[in-house]
Amino acid sequence: MHPHLSLAQALRVNSSSCIAFIGAGGKTTAMFQLARELPGPVIVTATSHLGAWQTELADKHIVNQTPAALEELVHGWKGVILVTGEIDKERTKPIAGDLLSWLRQFCGDRSIPLLIEADGSREKPLKAWAEYEPPIPSFVDVIVQVVGLDGIGKALTADHVHRAEKFSGLSGLPFGETITTSSLIRVLIHPEGGLKNIPHRARRVVLLNQADTPELQSLAQGLSQSLLASYHSAIITSLKLKRIFAVNEPIAGIVLAAGESSRYGQPKQLLDWKGEPFVRAVTKTALQAGLSPVVIVTGSNAASIESSVNDLDVSIVRNEQWKTGQAGSIKAAVKALVAPAAANVGGAIFLLADQPQLTTSVIRALVEKHAGGLYPIVAPMVIDRRANPVLFDRATFSDLLVLEGDVGGRAVFHKHRVEYLPWHDDRLLLDVDTPEMYQRLIADDTL
Repeated sequence: MHPHLSLAQALRVNSSSCIAFIGAGGKTTAMFQLARELPGPVIVTATSHLGAWQTELADKHIVNQTPAALEELVHGWKGVILVTGEIDKERTKPIAGDLLSWLRQFCGDRSIPLLIEADGSREKPLKAWAEYEPPIPSFVDVIVQVVGLDGIGKALTADHVHRAEKFSGLSGLPFGETITTSSLIRVLIHPEGGLKNIPHRARRVVLLNQADTPELQSLAQGLSQSLLASYHSAIITSLKLKRIFAVNEPIAGIVLAAGESSRYGQPKQLLDWKGEPFVRAVTKTALQAGLSPVVIVTGSNAASIESSVNDLDVSIVRNEQWKTGQAGSIKAAVKALVAPAAANVGGAIFLLADQPQLTTSVIRALVEKHAGGLYPIVAPMVIDRRANPVLFDRATFSDLLVLEGDVGGRAVFHKHRVEYLPWHDDRLLLDVDTPEMYQRLIADDTL
């Protein structure tokens, strides 16, 4: 838990982002909280209805439907500016399509954040979607699907769910039955449910709100793991308490296996560990710990090393410049992670191929520590010594990509905050540089 992590940091948005909010259980609160965190001016609008009382959350409310009339009002804008259609029966009308297009162009040209509420929920914690919902513009960069955890454990009725009959159809849960986490997951990952109308290129974030108790925070953690196959990020928060409890994102595993092992005299990556080569043991541990994707960087003895893992669900990156040092392997792996196919990973854990004694527990602990604060670097600390493996947040990737020579990730420690994870397994301090160390590793494992 990190009380100082802002919603803007958790969402990984910047001053030029265009973000749409959908779902139920705190959409408008989340949108205006984010607007207050971003540098102004910030433009807020809606392709759905807002309650008239919600217009008071902005510094300035402009009722307009034409770009020409709005152009006369933009000079000297500051703070949070809400642009809506006219107010009708205590609700604002959505803005017209040509005005929305104009706002997008205006904000894009000036690097002004544009936040859009693209859904209505009648202030219920959960919802499902009518045929015409949600009206999400095709140009948004980020979709924030807000979920009210308060709806879990309640009856599936109109008292707790907007469009309860639709929710029943999507979830398979009979009307009036108790809403379970599994029924909620089915709705959120359904192409006609939580994923409906989301532009293909948009980053998908599920915001699990109303985690006001430790019990709900634990429940939300379980939800997160089930949703990460369909969403790029699952944030656990209490907007009421203004707390971000966790930012769960895919974390990659990078197995560095390109070295020549010149000091050892033979490829360490292929030494035996319980009947398997070192590199295979390390890779299987990374996969079992839930790292995704897992990338293996090869170089010297590439063919033999790759054949030892070719049946595993991994990507292979060859570092043809392996003789120049470890920096080349790091850069090759990070380039693979910033490619479009893996561009939404939250960070990467670098694993050494000569540490087969590595456990899933330390990997998961590093991921959990990072999720609690999005720390740039998280490293184990064993008996006052920094150990491997080390987790690097994606915010460090640009610095890792300019490393040169025989240096590792430690070369960027001075540029980023390092959060240490106390750990009590001194086997993390042992890597295999000599045959004597290999024998010690084998002996330690038999104790």
